[in-house]
Amino acid sequence: MLNHVLNSIAVIFILCIRVEDVILAEIHVGSAINIFSRYGYLSLSMRVIPRNDSDPSWIIREPSADIFSNISVKQSVKRSVATNQVFTGDFHMEFCDNVKQLLQAYFRDFYLERLDKPWQAFTGSWTRGVLARYFGINVTYVTGDHSYVLIRVARHRTMAKIGDDSTELRPDQITLHDVVARQANLVDPGDTSSVIEFVKSFGSHYISSYVTGNSLYQVFVYSPSIYKKIKERLKQKGVSDISSTELTSYFSPWYAEHLGTIQSASGNETLKGWCEQHLKVNFYFFNFLSLLKLHGNIELLKQLNTLLQEEALLKLSLKTLAPVFTNESKRDWFYEVIDNQIKLWEVNMR
Repeated sequence: MLNHVLNSIAVIFILCIRVEDVILAEIHVGSAINIFSRYGYLSLSMRVIPRNDSDPSWIIREPSADIFSNISVKQSVKRSVATNQVFTGDFHMEFCDNVKQLLQAYFRDFYLERLDKPWQAFTGSWTRGVLARYFGINVTYVTGDHSYVLIRVARHRTMAKIGDDSTELRPDQITLHDVVARQANLVDPGDTSSVIEFVKSFGSHYISSYVTGNSLYQVFVYSPSIYKKIKERLKQKGVSDISSTELTSYFSPWYAEHLGTIQSASGNETLKGWCEQHLKVNFYFFNFLSLLKLHGNIELLKQLNTLLQEEALLKLSLKTLAPVFTNESKRDWFYEVIDNQIKLWEVNMR
């Protein structure tokens, strides 16, 4: 099951329209948000990492605007993920040469149109201490010469998207609420402020698709030389062709400089207790917790399939509101201003 080794490459003010803090029951495709109002801080309003939160019920609480009058009725597809398998979701191992690749790997399934580095919209504000805490590792291992392996098991619960995977909204497919259409008509090519005002009022992007559920993940820290050796070995042989003893050794203190704690994306404390009870590994004189104990263990995977509930955001696709503009010149100008804003934020968050 763990047979795929991947290389990591890598306020809002609404005029006369409903604004909502979206929680679990209210997440829906077509909702528009302004990514610039919280750029670098989106992990505060989207549950993508474990948080010390007194209210665990929300998944997205970013203010949103319902700007399309026809999307949710005609094009939205939302379904629960089937549960008739041993485990329904993803089980991945990703090799990350450095911290940047570790962040990229964790947010691989988060797409924000026009952003080259979408993970920065979530992590740009993170200090080294915060990054270490979210990844369950000691802060001394987020600086210096270290490499990482991220192992993650994600249980998918609900998927929602506009149309099929190839669907791209076109201006002739959508109907806007009147107040949105009026503001869109005020966008003037060459006038940056007209786009900024539209974005402040209604948003920059809309939710094209998402997947909710929960995940467990663990980070293993290595010296670059050991990391390269393990990476090359697994590339040559593949996980399924390596003995259990050899595989366990690579992800034990025998080779790793540091084993991160097992984290859940939702921060669910019950899951931590389950991991401590079921994922203990005894390897020679080492005792530690490892997600690799799930590899090939049907009984544990069955338990986890039930335990990982709908508590976090696992995948997200945000696309720009460019289809709002039927006029090509207005649409091109919207793209240009959005691109410039993204570049400014990326520079500010370095």
